[in-house]
Amino acid sequence: MLKFRCGLSEDPCTLASSLSRSRVHEAQDAHQKSMKYQVSQGSNGIRAVNAFIQRLSAPLTPKVEEKSPQNEKHICYPFSREKQHLFDLSDRDSFFDSKIRASIVCEIIKRIKCIGVKDIMGINTLIAHGVYTSAYPLHDGDIEGVEAEPNDRKVLYEQWARYSLFYKYQPIGLIRKYFGEKIGLYFAWLGVYTQMLIPAAVIGVIVFLYGCVTVDSDIPSMEICDERNNITMCPLCDRACSYWKLVEACGTARASHLFDNAATVFFSIFMALWATMFMEHWKRRQMRLNYIWDLTGFDEEESQPRPEYEFQVRQKRLKKEKSSGEGLKHGKHKLTCRDRMPAYMTILIMMLFMICVTFSIVFGVILYRISIKTALHMSSSSPFRSNIRATVKTTAALINLIIIIIMDEIYGMVARWLTVLEVPKTDKSFEERLIFKAFVLKFANAFTPIVYLAFFRGRLIGRPGNYFYVVGNYRMEECAHAGCLMELCIQLCITMLGKQLIQNNLFEIGIPKLKKLLRRRKSKRDSKQEEEFHKALARHEKDHFLNPYVGLNPEYMEMMVQFGMVTLFVASFPLAPLFALLNNVIEIRLDAKKFVTEYRRPIAAKAKDIGIWYNLLRGLSKVAVIVNAFVISFTSDFIPRLVYQYVYSPDGTLHGFVNHSLSYFNVTDFEPNTDPVEPMFLGYKVEVCRYKDYRDSPWSDTPYELSREFWNILAARLAFVIIFQNVVMLMSDFVDWLIPDIPKDISLQIHKEKNLIVELFMKEEQGKRLMGKRKSNPSPQPRSRTPLHVQVNNH
Repeated sequence: MLKFRCGLSEDPCTLASSLSRSRVHEAQDAHQKSMKYQVSQGSNGIRAVNAFIQRLSAPLTPKVEEKSPQNEKHICYPFSREKQHLFDLSDRDSFFDSKIRASIVCEIIKRIKCIGVKDIMGINTLIAHGVYTSAYPLHDGDIEGVEAEPNDRKVLYEQWARYSLFYKYQPIGLIRKYFGEKIGLYFAWLGVYTQMLIPAAVIGVIVFLYGCVTVDSDIPSMEICDERNNITMCPLCDRACSYWKLVEACGTARASHLFDNAATVFFSIFMALWATMFMEHWKRRQMRLNYIWDLTGFDEEESQPRPEYEFQVRQKRLKKEKSSGEGLKHGKHKLTCRDRMPAYMTILIMMLFMICVTFSIVFGVILYRISIKTALHMSSSSPFRSNIRATVKTTAALINLIIIIIMDEIYGMVARWLTVLEVPKTDKSFEERLIFKAFVLKFANAFTPIVYLAFFRGRLIGRPGNYFYVVGNYRMEECAHAGCLMELCIQLCITMLGKQLIQNNLFEIGIPKLKKLLRRRKSKRDSKQEEEFHKALARHEKDHFLNPYVGLNPEYMEMMVQFGMVTLFVASFPLAPLFALLNNVIEIRLDAKKFVTEYRRPIAAKAKDIGIWYNLLRGLSKVAVIVNAFVISFTSDFIPRLVYQYVYSPDGTLHGFVNHSLSYFNVTDFEPNTDPVEPMFLGYKVEVCRYKDYRDSPWSDTPYELSREFWNILAARLAFVIIFQNVVMLMSDFVDWLIPDIPKDISLQIHKEKNLIVELFMKEEQGKRLMGKRKSNPSPQPRSRTPLHVQVNNH
């Protein structure tokens, strides 16, 4: 590694590539050479503005001391024996920090072979065979107590891993220094995502308040709540349900307006642009961190094959040589598609099976809704009959929530088992395949109930006298007169709040504390004795009682599901960004506390980006535009109201929209044994009832056929989807093109550093040639060698 000192950095950095055993020895023989150059800080005005911003943000900045000046930066360069004289190892103890030392040791013990034992290679195999219980790097020291010596872990605990510091920035430089670049990038990404949620949450609250302010002036809601209209609606189920008054849906109609209004359309456009700006902001932030952490030249192709892969390759070679009867051959072997075909077939079958399980669960919840609704209608208790819709909506959403949480854990284990079965070659390939499988299964688990409510419920129900039935006499569910948007909103709200609260409080806080309590009870020591016992333990023994590090995939996956709920169905739930913001403010400190106090120290891993997660985010932001277009067009009443107001309304307003959206049905056309058991439930005989659909009246020439209004509205809906999708995507692409991926100052610095390295090597080559000439033509007066000094101006 070659270190330079150059301008303006958050902290010094030393990088280690993925080293094989030979590269470890080379790195240990490396030397360091420092070179300084001056960088101009800009004009006086710029310096004054920067100083003002620093003073303004001082209360938000964690009190983390940097060990090097802020204008000092180390540039790393891959080690080469030919350039060994340019490296300096005068201080061998500090050349590698603790995280890099742990990475080097981990790489060695993962590949070391056991002498005299067949097919045993690396610490992972020994752990699997029970020879060792675990292997992990040690934390720097204790975090609490007067006798605890100052260390990076203690600083992180005091300045980062506390809930009271929720308003402060994260010490990303120190996080990267202690845990490595990969974990540092995760917390940097989570911080950027949380910051970007602030404007989205503010706009979402404004949209919700707009719905609250305008609910009393909403004409369709006023018409539904007007008892003078005296509109009799058709039964919601066969036999047990009777006729009902439209005014009973008054509360649902008013609540739906809070989320289904004109402002939600503009909010959907805003969120599509917000997603693009978030992605661009993160790319710029990521590039800045790459520069600061000297990752711009990091080559991820250096990753070595996994020991498990090498073991399978060796087994294949031995099996082939045994069957052929030939001696050992040391050619290049690898696992082919043919070798993996059984695993691929198993993966395909299991993935399809698990997705079918998800669909079956959703279908089971649908049957629950239908059956419980019928049972409540048959109940003689008036409280049950008066709150049927609210009871069914809430209980079904809670059941979905419980199933989602349980199946999430199952799907995570299934995805890991299938990935292990596939035997990917490298750690990066293993992680990407695991992420993809878990992403597909967990997204299907979380969003299948929501997709059903948004796009399928109330679509395939038929009409009075000709309903579609699922099982026996149970017919498909209908939406309320105000649409299914309210139920979709309830499902999103309960899923977001419940999933985040239960996962955060139960899985991430409660279970670790329960394990700690069980360990204490098992040891039969009280809290004071436990504290004294803990003090007497060595560092590796203390860390052994911590939970093993399980990787970042669960943390990223949780945020991916949240991002999907924030963007995919934001048209139906504008408060989603606010809930996500409140959750993430806690999530950052919760994750920090886990990494610092609850987990063993992870092996530091290098990464220059967040990997496949960025592609998933980008794909979700694109899909969100299409989903929101369909939600606005088909799930809400925005398009039917627009068509009525500008095509069918006599006065250009929404007066009469409710009556226009209801069709007529003659009660004598009911199929046998489907008419209400209590036809006089309302106190009078009903001859004609109404239902929400656009169909011809029973006295027309084409009774109960889809009317012309239906086809006009369908055409308008499809046109809106096409226009909305193309306009919003065009705007998003324009924003993407407008914002450069690399900040200009970072681009200039990278170019300058490359020139600096080239200049250094050129001068070094010139020095070699000059020394060669001096050896061939010795000079009578030897000249002293002056140190190299380069000065660069940053304009």
